[in-house]
Amino acid sequence: MKILITGANGMLAKAVRKQFETEELICTDIVEDEIIKKLDITDLEQVQNFVAECKPDVIINCAAYTAVDKAEEEPELARKINCDGPKNLAISSNQNGCILVHISTDYVFGGNLPLEAVYKEEDEKKPVTVYGITKLEGEEAIKQNAEKYYIFRTAWLYGDGKNFVRTMLRLSKEKNKLTVVSDQHGSPTYAVDLASIISQALNKKIPYGIYHTTNLGYTTWYEFTKEIFAMANIISCEVEPVTSEQYPTPAKRPFNSMLSKDKILNQGITIPDWKDALKRYLEVEISNS
Repeated sequence: MKILITGANGMLAKAVRKQFETEELICTDIVEDEIIKKLDITDLEQVQNFVAECKPDVIINCAAYTAVDKAEEEPELARKINCDGPKNLAISSNQNGCILVHISTDYVFGGNLPLEAVYKEEDEKKPVTVYGITKLEGEEAIKQNAEKYYIFRTAWLYGDGKNFVRTMLRLSKEKNKLTVVSDQHGSPTYAVDLASIISQALNKKIPYGIYHTTNLGYTTWYEFTKEIFAMANIISCEVEPVTSEQYPTPAKRPFNSMLSKDKILNQGITIPDWKDALKRYLEVEISNS
C-alpha cells in the first residue's frame, strides 16, 4: 500500500509514520536535516500534480492549523489550512481514486452539552471558535468533493511533541503548585492509539464516513493532571482545581468534549482506555528523559 502523509513532521504524523512503517510512504514537510518533500496543500494545482504523480492508495492528512487561541487572530490562515487544504486533497483524491483520511476535532461542536450526554457523529454542529469553524468547513469540503473518505474526530491529543502531558511534567519540576481547569470534560487521546485506529479502519475496510476516535473513558484536565502525577510518582507538586472563568483564554474551550465511540466500536475497532494509554506514554517519556 502506498500512503501519502501530509504534514509528516507533526505529533500525530510521527505516530502514523511509525504505524505504517512497513508500507510505501511518501511524506511531505518533514523538517529534519532538510525538507524532503514540500507540498502546499492550500495550492490546488500543486496538490493535483503531486497526487497524480505519486499515485498513492491512501492520503492521510496530518496537516492542520491547531493553535486554537492564535486562530482567533489569524482566521484566514486557519481557513486556508483547515478548509482549503482538505478540500484540495479531497478533489485530488477523488480524481485519482485514493482514500482520504482526515483528522478533525471535538471543536466542531458547541461544547455546551449537558454532562449526562456525549456527542454523537450526527449531532448538531455549533462551533464557537475560529478553529472549530474552520475545521467544520474542512469536513464539509471533504464530504462535497470526495467519495472515499474517513473523517476521524479526536480530542485532547498528546504524543511525541509539545503536548499537555509533557508540559505538566516540566512544570512539576519548576513549581510546587499548579492550577488546572476542572470543569472541562473530555478524553485524553494518545497519538499512537489514534494511528492504530486509522490502521485498523483501513485494514478492516470499514464504511466510509465520519467517526469519533478518542481513547475510551472521560475525565477533566484537573483529574488528568492528577493521574499524570500519580503514575509518574510526582509528589512535590500540588494540583489545585480552578474553573474556566478563573483561567480565561482568547478562544473559548468546550465544557463538554465527550465524544461517543459507539459507531467505530461497532465496526470491531479496538480502542484502549485513556489511563492505559497514559501509562504506555509515560513509560516511553520517562525512559527517554
